[in-house]
Amino acid sequence: MPTKPAHPCAYPNCPKLTHSRYCEEHTKLANKQYERYGRKYRPSKRYGRAWKRIRDNYAAAHPLCEMCLQQGRYTPTEQIHHKLPLAQGGTNDTQNLMALCKACHSRIHSEMGDRWGGRNL
Repeated sequence: MPTKPAHPCAYPNCPKLTHSRYCEEHTKLANKQYERYGRKYRPSKRYGRAWKRIRDNYAAAHPLCEMCLQQGRYTPTEQIHHKLPLAQGGTNDTQNLMALCKACHSRIHSEMGDRWGGRNL
């Protein structure tokens, strides 16, 4: 049985002929771009059922924002923050966690510069 004729690579401006979507050179590049930009973020990759239990238990034990409490304000806990982020080697140990309101959590990440382009609130 004859095979289908080769067609140009689907990568922009690549004239190489291939039988699949991309030529060998651009297959890895296209997969890398898809993983980085095209694929939806799945929090379950890093934060699974175990994290949900840890977070809920910590929030129950610390019902008020720890930063607001230091300043004499009583604000309910909305988010649990890792003092040392998991991406930098932090753990889910209780010594590495803080109970925060959304405003304090956003302020910490803004000051760290890892979100919103390093802009201070």
